[in-house]
Amino acid sequence: MAIGGFPSFVEDMKVFERERLNGHYGVSAFVFANTFSSMPLLMLISLIPGATTYYLAGLHNGFEHFFYFASALFACMMLVESLMMIVASIVPNFLMGIIVGSGLQGIMLLCGGFFRLPNDLPDLVWKYPLYHIAFHKYAFQGMFKNEFEGTTFPNDDQLRIGNSKWLSGDSILRDIWQVEMGYSKWVDLVVLLGMIVLYRALFLVIIKITEKRKTITLALLPMAPKQSMQVLVNPKRASRIVTT
Repeated sequence: MAIGGFPSFVEDMKVFERERLNGHYGVSAFVFANTFSSMPLLMLISLIPGATTYYLAGLHNGFEHFFYFASALFACMMLVESLMMIVASIVPNFLMGIIVGSGLQGIMLLCGGFFRLPNDLPDLVWKYPLYHIAFHKYAFQGMFKNEFEGTTFPNDDQLRIGNSKWLSGDSILRDIWQVEMGYSKWVDLVVLLGMIVLYRALFLVIIKITEKRKTITLALLPMAPKQSMQVLVNPKRASRIVTT
């Protein structure tokens, strides 16, 4: 959704630049207004389509589990929107912005711990630091904990793990999905919310730096020489005006 709306982000930046030059509002007001104006729509998307997806897929019953699912979905959409706003502030061309934003999200998605398990990721670059700074890691692990913690499943003979006839959800998380079990799913959600604040703060800093750079560049540019303007006057028309 945020990638599809990237041209609107670029238009927002153009409108902000014009309004900023006119002195209507500052950078902080724009960032706060942009953040809080997008929250109601993202909340609706998290609740209505999220509820449809959640119950059609037959996920874990209970209000707490659905609330976590909707909250994590909202946090992820806010993070994607924040990331695309950062890209829009750096790359004003919407086509290049879509390419850069999609590439960044694709890289984080690949090393988030779903397509390749954490222990299978190469340590250099992919696991340290990309795996730990990608918000997909905390979204995946939070969703896994939300679904599997406190559950038990029959231990199939073909995929038997241990000698027990029953397999706990915690062992699935720890042994199969390689989820970090040292903290709860709510910590993952808090990390996602903290990354939203970090991304928005980074967006604010980038806009301020860009604005100051433009101001310094305009101040260092030499003043353009004044051009003399020559006006051609028709002598016959001028004499006619004087005689009348």
